[in-house]
Amino acid sequence: MTARPGREPEGQKRGRILFAQECKFIRPVKTFADLPPLARAEVAFAGRSNVGKSSLINALTNRKTLARVSNTPGRTREINLFDLGGRLTIADLPGYGFARVSKAVSAEWRRLIDAYLRGRSQLRRVCLLIDARHGAQANDRAMMAMLDAAAASFLLVLTKIDKLQPGERDAAINDAERLASEHAAAHPEVIATSAETGEGIPALRAHLAVLAETSYKAAANG
Repeated sequence: MTARPGREPEGQKRGRILFAQECKFIRPVKTFADLPPLARAEVAFAGRSNVGKSSLINALTNRKTLARVSNTPGRTREINLFDLGGRLTIADLPGYGFARVSKAVSAEWRRLIDAYLRGRSQLRRVCLLIDARHGAQANDRAMMAMLDAAAASFLLVLTKIDKLQPGERDAAINDAERLASEHAAAHPEVIATSAETGEGIPALRAHLAVLAETSYKAAANG
């Protein structure tokens, strides 16, 4: 059904309502065994260090400091879990690709993320963030391969889209859509966002609200 001019699309309305709910920090998790057995749907956010992951989570939830924004890449070294209104769990995964992190720490992060992707049954989608200015890097492609191997459904989300000129924006989105088509676990849609201007935030909320609602209804029906 086509929305009336000036009227908020129904999907975006549901997304706005969901993300207007109270969002509470649950706990940091350093090992897979420490993950709490939550029944509700879970979505994860992954990306290179300094891709804008914390800023995007803050923008989605209308908070300024829910997820800490750091000028120090590689600061997050565990999975941080948040409860969104009892309907959705948000998992902020450790950033990857920062050169100053030791190989031992990098390997530890990889083991944690791989175990999470393979063993977290309530995980419905991974939002894989790509800096629109630079496109997918080698570490991003390695992450996509990991997601494919784990059969973990992921959505490519471009960040900082406001930093590009119109022609550059189109090229970045086309490149991301082409890249998504090359991966079995990738959702065909690509969402371009800006935490600063709010562009793409309603569309991403709507996308995630569908996952939360589907899971909630399934649980309610037993």
